[in-house]
Amino acid sequence: MNPKLTQLVVLISFVCFGQQQDLSNSIKKEIDPLRPAKATFYSAVLPGLGQVYNKRYWKLPLIYGGLGASIYYYDLNNKNFKRYRNAYKRRLAGYTDDEFQGVILDNDRLIDGMNFYKQYRDQSMLFIIGTYFLNILDANIDAHLKQYNLNQNLSLKPYMDHNPIVSDHHFGVSLNFNF
Repeated sequence: MNPKLTQLVVLISFVCFGQQQDLSNSIKKEIDPLRPAKATFYSAVLPGLGQVYNKRYWKLPLIYGGLGASIYYYDLNNKNFKRYRNAYKRRLAGYTDDEFQGVILDNDRLIDGMNFYKQYRDQSMLFIIGTYFLNILDANIDAHLKQYNLNQNLSLKPYMDHNPIVSDHHFGVSLNFNF
């Protein structure tokens, strides 16, 4: 495809789609300075509630999926850690009837198994805490951005120039700031 034709298509797409004005911007919205604080509080009390308050319902499956998967793996790794730990403790007490006797695991392998599952259990807890805090942070930032003022003082417009001497076209975008 001709590069000049590609530039023209990009310019036309800027003109057609980039300059659509939202009718809700023409109506002055009252800014609520407590909106981010409310969204943050709601997400801290119940994960996802701040996203519901901000009307970002599509984020709920992401939040609960992240929390659910982290909790599931925490529980799984904790159960396996306890299995290895209990078998090791029973061997130290002199019992030989643990569940790993048939697999022929010595005490060093039991300690390695305990450390392995403990490490992944701890990482899963970090993912739970991280997902919880990201949920709160997302609700706060989204509430701030919902009140962001977009008006005509700041505009992005396509730019086209024709140089008649060399018969060349120049395409671009201009950023205008009026004050």
